[in-house]
Amino acid sequence: MNVPTMADMMAQGKQPEVLFWVGAAGSYDDRAKKITRAFVKILHQANVDFAVLGTEESSTGDAAKRAGNEFLFQMQAMMNIEVLNGYEIKAIVTCDPHSFNTFKNEYPSLGGNYKVYHHTQYISKLISEGRLSVEDENLKNKRLTYHDPCYLGRANDVYETPRELIKRLGVKMTEMKRHKSTALCCGAGGAQMFKEPEKGDKDVNILRTEDALETNPQIIATGCPYCNTMMTDGVKFKEKEEQIVVKDIAELIAEANNL
Repeated sequence: MNVPTMADMMAQGKQPEVLFWVGAAGSYDDRAKKITRAFVKILHQANVDFAVLGTEESSTGDAAKRAGNEFLFQMQAMMNIEVLNGYEIKAIVTCDPHSFNTFKNEYPSLGGNYKVYHHTQYISKLISEGRLSVEDENLKNKRLTYHDPCYLGRANDVYETPRELIKRLGVKMTEMKRHKSTALCCGAGGAQMFKEPEKGDKDVNILRTEDALETNPQIIATGCPYCNTMMTDGVKFKEKEEQIVVKDIAELIAEANNL
């Protein structure tokens, strides 16, 4: 896959339309790498001139901030802002709602002002500009439910964009009883991804998976690599991995378009 870095672009005197911020999960987690690849294929299909930071990309600092280490967050943020501003980045797209939220709401006060897109918003933009279309035959009539990532939905009010993309796939979508502003967290937010759960009756991701299973889905769709991991673990716990797949919206669009 041809994915240029900002350093390559700069050497050629070019500026991309958008910087693709891959994020920690999309870079290192084997499952999340598939989401990254699917989104890159979509960008290529739409002929988007994009670049990544490559080895110059660091953590946004989201997990440090949520875990209470404000000092580490500011250190990571300032380092990233220096790199981004050095490259005169104007627009950023990411598949990670945590990075999306951090760039959008927490970097501006530290001097990092960018137009920030979640990948579902950017895909929607490409469709509205006539640069991308979505086929509706490959996934036609598949039973699907959508899980709202907290940092996309409740934190940033992005509820309709992912659903509009899903509708284009020709699937039969059923909402969980807890959805949009009442959706339940997958259990990974606030740096919980990196620690064992506290004592209780049930893990949050199992509870959320049960919400999804009530809709009798073949596909659980989401728009966050962490949600993907938690819902996948929930499906495995319920021993339903033969019947149900957990997919990111970018993966579904790539699959619909035979990418």
